[in-house]
Amino acid sequence: MSTTRTPPHAADRMSGRAWGVLLVLCGAIFLEGIDVAMLNVALPSIRAELGLSTAMLSGVVSAYVLGYGGLMLLGGRAADLYGRRRMFLVWLVVFLVFSGLGGFATEGWMLLIARFVTGVAAAFMTPAGLSIITTSFEEGPKRTKALLFYAGTAAGGFSLGLVIGGLLTRIDWRWVFFTPVILAAVILTAALWLIKEPAGRDQGPRRLDLGGAVTVTVAMLLIAYAVVRLEHPARGWGWTVASFAGGVAALAAFVAIERRSPAPLVRLGILRSGPLVRANVSALLYAGSFFGFQFLVTLYLQELRGWSTLETSLALLATGIDAILAPTLTPRLVAKFGNARVIFGGLVLAVVAYALFLPLGMDWTYAAMFPSMILLGLGFALAYGPLTIVATDGIAEDEQGLAGGLLYTSFQFGAALGLSAVTAVSVAALGDGSREAALGGFRAAFVVPLVMAVLAAIVTASGRQLASTKDARLAKEEAIPAS
Repeated sequence: MSTTRTPPHAADRMSGRAWGVLLVLCGAIFLEGIDVAMLNVALPSIRAELGLSTAMLSGVVSAYVLGYGGLMLLGGRAADLYGRRRMFLVWLVVFLVFSGLGGFATEGWMLLIARFVTGVAAAFMTPAGLSIITTSFEEGPKRTKALLFYAGTAAGGFSLGLVIGGLLTRIDWRWVFFTPVILAAVILTAALWLIKEPAGRDQGPRRLDLGGAVTVTVAMLLIAYAVVRLEHPARGWGWTVASFAGGVAALAAFVAIERRSPAPLVRLGILRSGPLVRANVSALLYAGSFFGFQFLVTLYLQELRGWSTLETSLALLATGIDAILAPTLTPRLVAKFGNARVIFGGLVLAVVAYALFLPLGMDWTYAAMFPSMILLGLGFALAYGPLTIVATDGIAEDEQGLAGGLLYTSFQFGAALGLSAVTAVSVAALGDGSREAALGGFRAAFVVPLVMAVLAAIVTASGRQLASTKDARLAKEEAIPAS
Protein backbone atom coordinates (compact mmCIF):
# COMPACT_ATOMS: atom_id res chain seq x y z
CA MET A 1 0.00 0.00 0.00
CA SER A 2 1.47 3.31 -1.03
CA THR A 3 0.66 6.77 0.21
CA THR A 4 1.03 10.03 -1.62
CA ARG A 5 3.07 12.52 0.32
CA THR A 6 2.54 16.22 -0.11
CA PRO A 7 5.78 17.94 -1.09
CA PRO A 8 7.16 20.30 1.54
CA HIS A 9 5.43 23.69 1.49
CA ALA A 10 3.10 22.53 -1.32
CA ALA A 11 0.13 23.70 0.73
CA ASP A 12 1.65 27.18 0.81
CA ARG A 13 1.98 27.47 -2.95
CA MET A 14 -0.46 29.71 -4.78
CA SER A 15 -2.34 28.71 -7.92
CA GLY A 16 -1.96 30.57 -11.19
CA ARG A 17 -5.33 32.27 -10.71
CA ALA A 18 -4.38 33.33 -7.18
CA TRP A 19 -1.21 34.91 -8.56
CA GLY A 20 -3.32 36.64 -11.20
CA VAL A 21 -5.64 38.14 -8.58
CA LEU A 22 -2.66 39.23 -6.50
CA LEU A 23 -0.94 40.87 -9.48
CA VAL A 24 -4.11 42.79 -10.36
CA LEU A 25 -4.46 44.11 -6.80
CA CYS A 26 -0.74 44.90 -6.67
CA GLY A 27 -1.17 46.80 -9.92
CA ALA A 28 -3.88 48.92 -8.27
CA ILE A 29 -1.78 49.82 -5.23
CA PHE A 30 1.19 50.46 -7.53
CA LEU A 31 -1.08 52.79 -9.52
CA GLU A 32 -2.04 54.69 -6.36
CA GLY A 33 1.60 55.08 -5.31
CA ILE A 34 2.92 56.11 -8.71
CA ASP A 35 0.06 58.62 -9.13
CA VAL A 36 0.97 60.48 -5.94
CA ALA A 37 4.73 60.40 -6.56
CA MET A 38 4.56 61.61 -10.16
CA LEU A 39 2.37 64.57 -9.23
CA ASN A 40 4.76 65.66 -6.48
CA VAL A 41 7.64 65.79 -8.97
CA ALA A 42 5.55 67.66 -11.58
CA LEU A 43 4.29 70.46 -9.29
CA PRO A 44 6.87 73.11 -10.33
CA SER A 45 6.08 72.56 -14.02
CA ILE A 46 2.33 72.70 -13.37
CA ARG A 47 2.74 75.98 -11.50
CA ALA A 48 4.82 77.46 -14.34
CA GLU A 49 2.32 76.61 -17.11
CA LEU A 50 -0.94 77.34 -15.29
CA GLY A 51 0.36 80.30 -13.28
CA LEU A 52 -0.80 78.87 -9.94
CA SER A 53 -0.18 80.65 -6.66
CA THR A 54 1.62 78.82 -3.86
CA ALA A 55 -1.68 78.44 -2.01
CA MET A 56 -3.38 76.94 -5.06
CA LEU A 57 -0.44 74.60 -5.71
CA SER A 58 -0.56 73.43 -2.11
CA GLY A 59 -4.30 72.98 -2.51
CA VAL A 60 -3.79 70.60 -5.42
CA VAL A 61 -1.86 68.29 -3.08
CA SER A 62 -4.16 68.88 -0.10
CA ALA A 63 -7.31 68.13 -2.11
CA TYR A 64 -6.15 64.55 -2.63
CA VAL A 65 -5.30 64.19 1.06
CA LEU A 66 -8.75 65.49 2.06
CA GLY A 67 -10.57 63.08 -0.24
CA TYR A 68 -8.36 60.12 0.64
CA GLY A 69 -8.07 60.63 4.38
CA GLY A 70 -11.60 61.95 4.83
CA LEU A 71 -13.46 59.00 3.34
CA MET A 72 -11.11 56.08 3.96
CA LEU A 73 -13.07 54.64 6.90
CA LEU A 74 -16.32 54.90 4.98
CA GLY A 75 -14.63 53.29 1.96
CA GLY A 76 -13.36 50.39 4.02
CA ARG A 77 -16.74 49.67 5.56
CA ALA A 78 -18.52 50.06 2.20
CA ALA A 79 -16.37 47.21 0.86
CA ASP A 80 -17.60 44.97 3.69
CA LEU A 81 -21.25 45.97 3.22
CA TYR A 82 -21.69 46.23 -0.54
CA GLY A 83 -19.10 43.86 -1.97
CA ARG A 84 -15.34 44.20 -2.24
CA ARG A 85 -15.19 43.42 -5.95
CA ARG A 86 -17.98 45.89 -6.73
CA MET A 87 -16.38 48.72 -4.75
CA PHE A 88 -12.94 47.99 -6.21
CA LEU A 89 -14.14 48.03 -9.83
CA VAL A 90 -16.51 51.00 -9.57
CA TRP A 91 -13.98 53.26 -7.89
CA LEU A 92 -11.16 52.11 -10.16
CA VAL A 93 -13.26 53.48 -13.04
CA VAL A 94 -13.75 56.78 -11.17
CA PHE A 95 -9.99 56.93 -10.51
CA LEU A 96 -9.33 56.38 -14.21
CA VAL A 97 -11.78 59.07 -15.38
CA PHE A 98 -10.74 61.85 -13.02
CA SER A 99 -7.03 61.21 -13.40
CA GLY A 100 -7.54 61.75 -17.12
CA LEU A 101 -9.58 64.91 -16.53
CA GLY A 102 -6.70 66.30 -14.46
CA GLY A 103 -4.52 66.06 -17.56
CA PHE A 104 -6.89 68.34 -19.47
CA ALA A 105 -7.00 71.01 -16.74
CA THR A 106 -6.42 74.61 -17.82
CA GLU A 107 -7.24 76.24 -14.48
CA GLY A 108 -6.25 75.54 -10.90
CA TRP A 109 -9.83 74.81 -9.77
CA MET A 110 -10.08 72.04 -12.36
CA LEU A 111 -7.06 70.33 -10.86
CA LEU A 112 -8.48 70.77 -7.35
CA ILE A 113 -11.70 68.99 -8.28
CA ALA A 114 -9.89 66.26 -10.21
CA ARG A 115 -7.48 65.55 -7.38
CA PHE A 116 -10.20 65.57 -4.70
CA VAL A 117 -12.36 63.05 -6.56
CA THR A 118 -9.27 60.95 -7.36
CA GLY A 119 -8.52 60.90 -3.62
CA VAL A 120 -12.10 59.84 -2.87
CA ALA A 121 -11.78 57.04 -5.44
CA ALA A 122 -8.55 55.86 -3.80
CA ALA A 123 -10.27 55.96 -0.39
CA PHE A 124 -12.82 53.38 -1.58
CA MET A 125 -10.58 51.40 -3.93
CA THR A 126 -7.55 50.84 -1.67
CA PRO A 127 -9.21 49.22 1.39
CA ALA A 128 -11.39 47.15 -0.95
CA GLY A 129 -8.27 45.82 -2.67
CA LEU A 130 -6.54 45.03 0.63
CA SER A 131 -9.62 43.24 1.98
CA ILE A 132 -9.86 41.14 -1.20
CA ILE A 133 -6.35 39.88 -0.42
CA THR A 134 -7.05 39.19 3.25
CA THR A 135 -10.27 37.30 2.41
CA SER A 136 -8.94 35.49 -0.67
CA PHE A 137 -5.78 34.12 0.99
CA GLU A 138 -6.18 32.11 4.18
CA GLU A 139 -4.45 33.39 7.28
CA GLY A 140 -0.95 31.97 7.50
CA PRO A 141 1.98 31.66 5.07
CA LYS A 142 -0.12 32.33 1.96
CA ARG A 143 -1.60 35.56 3.29
CA THR A 144 1.75 36.67 4.69
CA LYS A 145 3.41 36.11 1.32
CA ALA A 146 0.61 37.92 -0.51
CA LEU A 147 0.61 40.91 1.85
CA LEU A 148 4.38 41.33 1.75
CA PHE A 149 4.35 41.15 -2.04
CA TYR A 150 1.53 43.72 -2.03
CA ALA A 151 3.46 46.00 0.36
CA GLY A 152 6.59 45.81 -1.77
CA THR A 153 4.61 46.80 -4.85
CA ALA A 154 3.08 49.77 -3.02
CA ALA A 155 6.50 50.99 -1.92
CA GLY A 156 7.93 50.42 -5.39
CA GLY A 157 5.12 52.47 -6.94
CA PHE A 158 6.06 55.53 -4.93
CA SER A 159 9.80 55.12 -5.44
CA LEU A 160 9.60 54.47 -9.18
CA GLY A 161 6.97 57.20 -9.52
CA LEU A 162 9.56 59.78 -8.55
CA VAL A 163 11.79 58.78 -11.46
CA ILE A 164 9.00 58.18 -13.97
CA GLY A 165 7.42 61.48 -13.00
CA GLY A 166 10.70 63.26 -13.62
CA LEU A 167 11.02 61.70 -17.06
CA LEU A 168 7.40 62.40 -18.06
CA THR A 169 7.57 65.98 -16.81
CA ARG A 170 10.48 66.64 -19.15
CA ILE A 171 8.11 65.71 -22.01
CA ASP A 172 4.88 67.29 -20.72
CA TRP A 173 3.50 67.38 -17.18
CA ARG A 174 0.08 66.30 -18.48
CA TRP A 175 1.45 62.80 -19.06
CA VAL A 176 1.69 62.52 -15.27
CA PHE A 177 -2.13 62.34 -15.36
CA PHE A 178 -2.56 60.41 -18.60
CA THR A 179 -0.17 57.56 -17.71
CA PRO A 180 -2.29 56.36 -14.74
CA VAL A 181 -5.28 56.24 -17.11
CA ILE A 182 -3.49 53.72 -19.33
CA LEU A 183 -2.40 51.63 -16.33
CA ALA A 184 -5.89 51.77 -14.77
CA ALA A 185 -7.49 50.59 -18.04
CA VAL A 186 -5.19 47.53 -18.15
CA ILE A 187 -5.84 46.73 -14.47
CA LEU A 188 -9.61 47.13 -14.94
CA THR A 189 -9.66 44.74 -17.89
CA ALA A 190 -7.76 42.08 -15.93
CA ALA A 191 -9.82 42.65 -12.76
CA LEU A 192 -13.14 42.09 -14.54
CA TRP A 193 -11.92 38.64 -15.58
CA LEU A 194 -9.92 37.51 -12.55
CA ILE A 195 -11.52 38.95 -9.41
CA LYS A 196 -14.64 37.22 -8.12
CA GLU A 197 -16.78 37.97 -5.09
CA PRO A 198 -16.20 35.29 -2.39
CA ALA A 199 -18.56 32.32 -2.76
CA GLY A 200 -21.46 32.20 -0.36
CA ARG A 201 -21.36 35.91 0.33
CA ASP A 202 -24.73 37.33 1.41
CA GLN A 203 -25.80 39.49 -1.48
CA GLY A 204 -28.91 40.80 0.30
CA PRO A 205 -29.37 44.49 1.07
CA ARG A 206 -27.16 45.88 3.81
CA ARG A 207 -28.30 48.75 6.01
CA LEU A 208 -25.92 51.70 6.01
CA ASP A 209 -25.43 53.51 9.30
CA LEU A 210 -26.15 56.92 7.73
CA GLY A 211 -25.63 58.94 10.89
CA GLY A 212 -22.29 57.26 11.51
CA ALA A 213 -21.24 57.64 7.87
CA VAL A 214 -21.98 61.39 7.87
CA THR A 215 -20.34 62.16 11.22
CA VAL A 216 -17.17 60.12 10.63
CA THR A 217 -16.75 61.62 7.15
CA VAL A 218 -17.19 65.17 8.50
CA ALA A 219 -14.76 64.37 11.34
CA MET A 220 -12.09 62.97 9.00
CA LEU A 221 -12.45 65.84 6.51
CA LEU A 222 -12.17 68.51 9.22
CA ILE A 223 -9.20 66.85 10.93
CA ALA A 224 -7.45 66.30 7.58
CA TYR A 225 -8.04 69.97 6.69
CA ALA A 226 -6.69 71.09 10.08
CA VAL A 227 -3.58 68.94 9.70
CA VAL A 228 -2.93 70.40 6.24
CA ARG A 229 -3.32 73.94 7.67
CA LEU A 230 -0.55 73.21 10.21
CA GLU A 231 1.94 73.75 7.39
CA HIS A 232 1.49 77.50 7.96
CA PRO A 233 0.40 77.82 11.61
CA ALA A 234 0.66 81.61 11.67
CA ARG A 235 -1.91 82.03 8.89
CA GLY A 236 -5.45 81.99 10.19
CA TRP A 237 -4.72 79.90 13.26
CA GLY A 238 -8.32 80.43 14.37
CA TRP A 239 -9.55 78.38 11.40
CA THR A 240 -7.05 75.65 12.23
CA VAL A 241 -8.23 75.43 15.85
CA ALA A 242 -11.86 75.56 14.76
CA SER A 243 -11.27 72.74 12.26
CA PHE A 244 -9.65 70.55 14.90
CA ALA A 245 -12.42 71.35 17.41
CA GLY A 246 -15.11 70.62 14.83
CA GLY A 247 -13.41 67.36 13.88
CA VAL A 248 -13.17 66.22 17.50
CA ALA A 249 -16.83 67.16 18.11
CA ALA A 250 -17.93 65.23 15.03
CA LEU A 251 -15.80 62.27 16.16
CA ALA A 252 -17.47 62.35 19.60
CA ALA A 253 -20.89 62.41 17.91
CA PHE A 254 -19.80 59.46 15.76
CA VAL A 255 -18.79 57.41 18.81
CA ALA A 256 -22.13 58.20 20.49
CA ILE A 257 -24.05 57.12 17.38
CA GLU A 258 -22.05 53.91 16.98
CA ARG A 259 -22.71 52.88 20.58
CA ARG A 260 -26.48 53.07 19.98
CA SER A 261 -26.64 51.81 16.39
CA PRO A 262 -27.92 48.23 15.87
CA ALA A 263 -25.76 48.02 12.72
CA PRO A 264 -22.79 50.35 13.33
CA LEU A 265 -20.55 51.54 10.54
CA VAL A 266 -17.55 50.85 12.79
CA ARG A 267 -17.86 48.30 15.55
CA LEU A 268 -16.02 50.06 18.36
CA GLY A 269 -15.03 46.72 19.88
CA ILE A 270 -12.49 46.28 17.07
CA LEU A 271 -10.41 48.97 18.79
CA ARG A 272 -9.99 46.68 21.82
CA SER A 273 -7.41 44.73 19.80
CA GLY A 274 -4.06 45.84 21.18
CA PRO A 275 -2.02 44.67 18.16
CA LEU A 276 -4.38 46.48 15.76
CA VAL A 277 -4.18 49.76 17.70
CA ARG A 278 -0.41 49.60 18.08
CA ALA A 279 0.01 48.76 14.39
CA ASN A 280 -2.11 51.77 13.41
CA VAL A 281 -0.29 54.16 15.75
CA SER A 282 3.09 52.91 14.53
CA ALA A 283 1.92 53.18 10.91
CA LEU A 284 0.79 56.78 11.46
CA LEU A 285 4.10 57.81 13.02
CA TYR A 286 6.26 55.93 10.53
CA ALA A 287 4.38 57.25 7.49
CA GLY A 288 4.81 60.76 8.88
CA SER A 289 8.55 60.30 9.28
CA PHE A 290 9.04 58.65 5.86
CA PHE A 291 7.08 61.14 3.74
CA GLY A 292 8.25 64.14 5.76
CA PHE A 293 11.86 63.08 5.17
CA GLN A 294 11.39 62.58 1.42
CA PHE A 295 9.66 65.96 1.12
CA LEU A 296 12.52 67.72 2.91
CA VAL A 297 15.17 65.95 0.84
CA THR A 298 13.40 67.03 -2.35
CA LEU A 299 13.36 70.68 -1.26
CA TYR A 300 16.94 70.54 0.01
CA LEU A 301 18.28 69.13 -3.25
CA GLN A 302 16.22 71.27 -5.65
CA GLU A 303 15.79 74.60 -3.90
CA LEU A 304 18.99 74.81 -1.86
CA ARG A 305 21.39 72.76 -3.97
CA GLY A 306 19.91 73.49 -7.42
CA TRP A 307 19.57 69.86 -8.51
CA SER A 308 17.21 69.11 -11.40
CA THR A 309 13.96 67.19 -10.98
CA LEU A 310 15.47 64.11 -12.61
CA GLU A 311 18.65 64.28 -10.50
CA THR A 312 16.54 64.49 -7.36
CA SER A 313 14.39 61.56 -8.45
CA LEU A 314 17.46 59.42 -9.11
CA ALA A 315 18.92 60.38 -5.73
CA LEU A 316 15.78 59.10 -4.00
CA LEU A 317 15.67 55.94 -6.09
CA ALA A 318 17.89 54.09 -3.60
CA THR A 319 14.95 53.99 -1.19
CA GLY A 320 13.18 51.89 -3.84
CA ILE A 321 15.22 48.87 -2.74
CA ASP A 322 12.19 48.10 -0.56
CA ALA A 323 10.31 46.99 -3.68
CA ILE A 324 12.89 44.18 -4.08
CA LEU A 325 13.43 43.29 -0.43
CA ALA A 326 9.81 43.36 0.80
CA PRO A 327 8.67 40.26 -1.14
CA THR A 328 12.01 38.42 -0.89
CA LEU A 329 13.89 39.11 2.35
CA THR A 330 11.05 40.22 4.65
CA PRO A 331 9.01 36.96 4.47
CA ARG A 332 12.05 34.96 5.59
CA LEU A 333 12.71 37.31 8.49
CA VAL A 334 9.04 37.27 9.53
CA ALA A 335 9.03 33.45 9.46
CA LYS A 336 12.12 33.35 11.68
CA PHE A 337 11.62 36.28 14.08
CA GLY A 338 7.94 37.20 13.90
CA ASN A 339 6.23 40.41 12.78
CA ALA A 340 6.88 42.50 15.90
CA ARG A 341 10.65 41.99 15.88
CA VAL A 342 10.91 42.67 12.14
CA ILE A 343 8.84 45.86 12.46
CA PHE A 344 11.00 47.02 15.36
CA GLY A 345 14.16 46.31 13.36
CA GLY A 346 12.83 48.33 10.43
CA LEU A 347 12.01 51.26 12.69
CA VAL A 348 15.46 51.18 14.30
CA LEU A 349 17.05 51.29 10.83
CA ALA A 350 14.86 54.30 10.01
CA VAL A 351 15.99 56.06 13.19
CA VAL A 352 19.64 55.49 12.22
CA ALA A 353 18.96 56.72 8.66
CA TYR A 354 17.40 59.97 9.87
CA ALA A 355 20.14 60.52 12.47
CA LEU A 356 22.85 60.15 9.82
CA PHE A 357 21.21 62.90 7.76
CA LEU A 358 21.10 65.50 10.55
CA PRO A 359 24.57 67.03 9.95
CA LEU A 360 23.79 67.79 6.27
CA GLY A 361 25.88 70.56 4.73
CA MET A 362 25.68 72.99 1.86
CA ASP A 363 28.07 70.95 -0.29
CA TRP A 364 27.24 67.40 0.76
CA THR A 365 28.07 64.79 -1.87
CA TYR A 366 25.61 62.06 -2.74
CA ALA A 367 28.01 59.56 -1.17
CA ALA A 368 27.29 61.21 2.18
CA MET A 369 23.53 60.91 1.63
CA PHE A 370 23.51 57.36 0.27
CA PRO A 371 23.73 55.49 3.63
CA SER A 372 20.53 57.20 4.80
CA MET A 373 18.74 56.42 1.54
CA ILE A 374 19.65 52.74 1.51
CA LEU A 375 18.92 52.25 5.23
CA LEU A 376 15.58 53.98 4.84
CA GLY A 377 14.64 51.69 1.95
CA LEU A 378 15.66 48.63 3.96
CA GLY A 379 13.77 49.87 7.02
CA PHE A 380 10.61 50.49 4.98
CA ALA A 381 10.84 46.98 3.50
CA LEU A 382 10.97 45.50 7.00
CA ALA A 383 8.25 47.63 8.61
CA TYR A 384 5.54 48.34 6.04
CA GLY A 385 4.40 44.82 5.12
CA PRO A 386 4.46 43.36 8.66
CA LEU A 387 2.48 46.38 9.91
CA THR A 388 -0.18 45.51 7.32
CA ILE A 389 -0.21 41.89 8.53
CA VAL A 390 -0.53 42.80 12.22
CA ALA A 391 -3.30 45.32 11.51
CA THR A 392 -5.46 42.69 9.75
CA ASP A 393 -4.52 39.45 11.56
CA GLY A 394 -7.27 37.90 13.64
CA ILE A 395 -9.95 40.28 12.32
CA ALA A 396 -13.26 38.71 11.26
CA GLU A 397 -13.76 38.37 7.50
CA ASP A 398 -16.74 40.73 7.49
CA GLU A 399 -14.57 43.46 9.03
CA GLN A 400 -11.47 43.12 6.86
CA GLY A 401 -12.46 46.18 4.82
CA LEU A 402 -12.84 48.16 8.02
CA ALA A 403 -9.42 47.00 9.26
CA GLY A 404 -7.88 48.03 5.93
CA GLY A 405 -9.66 51.38 6.10
CA LEU A 406 -8.28 52.02 9.58
CA LEU A 407 -4.75 51.15 8.49
CA TYR A 408 -4.75 53.32 5.38
CA THR A 409 -6.39 56.16 7.30
CA SER A 410 -3.44 55.95 9.70
CA PHE A 411 -0.93 55.96 6.83
CA GLN A 412 -2.65 58.89 5.11
CA PHE A 413 -3.03 61.02 8.23
CA GLY A 414 0.51 60.17 9.24
CA ALA A 415 1.82 61.33 5.85
CA ALA A 416 -0.20 64.55 6.07
CA LEU A 417 0.93 65.17 9.66
CA GLY A 418 4.59 64.54 8.80
CA LEU A 419 4.48 66.90 5.80
CA SER A 420 2.76 69.61 7.79
CA ALA A 421 5.11 69.26 10.76
CA VAL A 422 8.34 69.43 8.75
CA THR A 423 7.01 72.38 6.73
CA ALA A 424 6.01 74.28 9.86
CA VAL A 425 9.38 73.67 11.57
CA SER A 426 11.44 74.58 8.50
CA VAL A 427 9.45 77.80 7.97
CA ALA A 428 9.71 78.74 11.66
CA ALA A 429 13.49 78.18 11.61
CA LEU A 430 14.05 79.99 8.31
CA GLY A 431 15.45 83.12 9.92
CA ASP A 432 16.56 85.92 7.58
CA GLY A 433 16.01 83.90 4.40
CA SER A 434 19.70 83.47 3.57
CA ARG A 435 21.11 80.17 2.31
CA GLU A 436 22.73 79.56 5.70
CA ALA A 437 19.43 80.23 7.47
CA ALA A 438 17.64 77.92 5.04
CA LEU A 439 20.16 75.19 5.80
CA GLY A 440 19.51 75.70 9.52
CA GLY A 441 15.78 75.40 8.86
CA PHE A 442 16.31 72.11 7.05
CA ARG A 443 18.47 70.77 9.88
CA ALA A 444 15.79 71.65 12.42
CA ALA A 445 13.03 70.12 10.30
CA PHE A 446 14.95 66.85 9.83
CA VAL A 447 14.61 66.30 13.59
CA VAL A 448 10.86 65.77 13.10
CA PRO A 449 11.15 62.47 11.14
CA LEU A 450 13.72 61.27 13.67
CA VAL A 451 11.39 61.93 16.62
CA MET A 452 8.41 60.32 14.87
CA ALA A 453 10.42 57.17 14.06
CA VAL A 454 11.66 56.94 17.66
CA LEU A 455 8.08 57.18 18.95
CA ALA A 456 6.96 54.50 16.48
CA ALA A 457 9.76 52.22 17.71
CA ILE A 458 8.69 52.79 21.33
CA VAL A 459 5.07 51.91 20.52
CA THR A 460 6.18 48.72 18.76
CA ALA A 461 8.57 47.82 21.58
CA SER A 462 5.77 48.20 24.14
CA GLY A 463 3.75 45.64 22.21
CA ARG A 464 6.68 43.24 22.16
CA GLN A 465 7.13 43.69 25.92
CA LEU A 466 3.44 43.02 26.58
CA ALA A 467 3.55 39.92 24.40
CA SER A 468 6.69 38.64 26.16
CA THR A 469 5.10 39.24 29.59
CA LYS A 470 1.92 37.41 28.53
CA ASP A 471 3.89 34.45 27.14
CA ALA A 472 5.94 34.24 30.34
CA ARG A 473 2.77 34.29 32.48
CA LEU A 474 1.15 31.57 30.37
CA ALA A 475 4.29 29.44 30.55
CA LYS A 476 4.36 29.85 34.34
CA GLU A 477 0.70 28.86 34.65
CA GLU A 478 1.25 25.78 32.50
CA ALA A 479 4.20 24.76 34.66
CA ILE A 480 2.06 24.74 37.84
CA PRO A 481 0.65 21.23 38.30
CA ALA A 482 -3.10 20.99 38.66
CA SER A 483 -4.13 20.40 42.26
